[in-house]
Amino acid sequence: MIKKINHIGIAVSSLDAQIPFYRDILGLKDLGVEEISDQKVKVAMFAVGEVKIELLEPTSSTSPIAKFLEKKGDGIHHIAYETDGIVSEIKHMEDSDIQMLDKTARDGAHGTKIAFLHPKSSGRILTEICQPGTI
Repeated sequence: MIKKINHIGIAVSSLDAQIPFYRDILGLKDLGVEEISDQKVKVAMFAVGEVKIELLEPTSSTSPIAKFLEKKGDGIHHIAYETDGIVSEIKHMEDSDIQMLDKTARDGAHGTKIAFLHPKSSGRILTEICQPGTI
């Protein structure tokens, strides 16, 4: 069952250029930076209330985030909804004829398990379901 919005993913060309805005200007709690090599991305996470802001910088020109930036530039990339049972949530989506980009959960930032829905099945919004890890 979906419990709440976990985070909003924002594609950025440069974490170094964007982190000061979120940390110093907005005063959001900095939860750290992490590289996720299999997704070819470096992530900076910030907390604002119960929701997190996830900044995503590509580490390779073949990264999905690099492709997003080429087409659309810096901006909102996805919305992530939290669940405490990602395996059953993926099954529910598939049973409901929702096209999944991920048929099984994979590792995300900060120890989360994640799976993405195809935007064609979610109103043209890239949607992630995630099961929290360490944050």
